[in-house]
Amino acid sequence: MELMDQTLTLLKKEILLEWRSKYAFNGVLLYVVSTVFVCYIAFSLSAGFAGSSGYPIVWNVLFWIIMLFASVNAIAKSFVQESRGRLLYYYSIASPQAIILSKIIYNMLLMALLSTLAIIVYVVFFKNVVGDPLLYFTSVIIGSISFSTVFTMISAIASKAGNNGTLMAILSFPVIIPVILILIRFSKNAMDGLDRSLNYGHMGALAAINAIVIATSLLLFPYLWRD
Repeated sequence: MELMDQTLTLLKKEILLEWRSKYAFNGVLLYVVSTVFVCYIAFSLSAGFAGSSGYPIVWNVLFWIIMLFASVNAIAKSFVQESRGRLLYYYSIASPQAIILSKIIYNMLLMALLSTLAIIVYVVFFKNVVGDPLLYFTSVIIGSISFSTVFTMISAIASKAGNNGTLMAILSFPVIIPVILILIRFSKNAMDGLDRSLNYGHMGALAAINAIVIATSLLLFPYLWRD
């Protein structure tokens, strides 16, 4: 119960600070909208591309590339914005498990909101080719959760190494590549309107990856926190 209470208190703090400054939200939303618009202009220069057989594949892959870099930009700020004095204060009032859990849950909520807005903007600019919109939206939400769990722990490690962006990219590469590949297959099935039962395996694989990453975060973050 104490862990849950600490986690909820820290989560409320994260949401309150973001609500006051909207630093991460506005920055990443601007990045997503501007990137989608630039891609739209680039594709508009290719006459007839929207009606080609390769358009749905490019539509799907491009969306996940945009969301991948948006996630990195949003979640990398999780520990960057925390001053040394504030981290020391957290150390005295809360357990490291509560801190990392609150960060993960906050990033899940933030990325779920940003992903929802991103897919809306994406559909407005690009011709919608999704056969099963509900299943595709499900893949977007699951993807945003997966990005949050992976990048939150990597962000914590990078913050202890001087917020080295290169280190974050290198450490996240072995985990995020399988996640991206599963999400692309999952969302492609949704675009083709295939039977939803075909995606149960993809959902299970993503759930297993998220569970492993969260469990690893809870085990390793206390040792990282002592540094």
